[in-house]
Amino acid sequence: MFVYKMTNKEWMVHVLVWLIIGIFPLLTAYIDLGEVPPGMFVKQLMRPILFYVNYAILVPHILLQRKLGLYILLSIAFLLLYNYISVEFINHNLINEVRAMRDRQGRPGGPFGIRHGIPMVFSLTVFLLGGIFSLVVDFYKRDRETKALENEQTEIKLQFLRNQLNPHFLFNSLNSIYSLVRSKSDNAPEAVITLSELMRYMLYEAKDEQVSLEKELNYIQHYIALQRLRLKNTEAVKLNINGDIKNLKIYPLLLISFIENAFKYGTDYKGNTHIDIKIEIIDNTFHFYIENIIGLYKRDDKNSGVGLENIKNQFNYLYKDNHTLTIEEDKSFYRVHLTLNLDNHDVHNN
Repeated sequence: MFVYKMTNKEWMVHVLVWLIIGIFPLLTAYIDLGEVPPGMFVKQLMRPILFYVNYAILVPHILLQRKLGLYILLSIAFLLLYNYISVEFINHNLINEVRAMRDRQGRPGGPFGIRHGIPMVFSLTVFLLGGIFSLVVDFYKRDRETKALENEQTEIKLQFLRNQLNPHFLFNSLNSIYSLVRSKSDNAPEAVITLSELMRYMLYEAKDEQVSLEKELNYIQHYIALQRLRLKNTEAVKLNINGDIKNLKIYPLLLISFIENAFKYGTDYKGNTHIDIKIEIIDNTFHFYIENIIGLYKRDDKNSGVGLENIKNQFNYLYKDNHTLTIEEDKSFYRVHLTLNLDNHDVHNN
């Protein structure tokens, strides 16, 4: 059994269109003859059959199933049957009704065209329109399904990238706390509390597609506070935030990889750490600058670049053309400059 389902919106459009199409010939007949022949009501009620047999049955269930030969045979058989019934039982009586009305009114009768030709051409036109509409609906349906599948695949990929990033962050944070515990630092309990705040944010709040910029910056400040606890000299660790951060949103956990790497590689052989972070919000454009010295540890792009590579992929997915990312490195310094357009919150869905 063939079953075709339409949305409520589609039903409303179809009903409105057929009302308009159906009323116009009836109104024309009334103006011309002073009344509407009964046979014309039947003819108008039969026309949607032409449309919907092709629209809802033949095209979706036969033509789109690649049964072209069967579709052609059934279409021809249906059109012949429809026109036979229409001409023999409706058009013939309708013509006689109209002639009788004209005779009663003393009006001259005009030619009614070819008895079989004109109805056949008209019925073919309505039938083909049903097929065209069905193909258009199928095209847009498949297009929506394809886009939904692409979005689902990219969301899975994004989640995979975040799952890679989170263990990387946790590993570095535990290393920091371990160094405090090993040195019997009084800051170890505070570090554990700070880490718990960071993990709470990552597990419960950063699940949202977007978070407030204020929460994300609080998360960054907590992370920097955790790193300060393990450092011997933190005078050159700077964080400056300027601009109005209220009512702005950002995708979470995008900046932490840059900051992680700055703390990992930004300590020289004397134990001094140089990290300069500047965040500015100008006309809803987010500017992020970070600079660190290249210190004791040589950057291992193969093993330690997991977070950075993942974050680049996330930026390309989430912000597409609404961001710029510049990374520079010389013998002494490593610099990152990032800009984000925070006006367009859902660019990755467009």
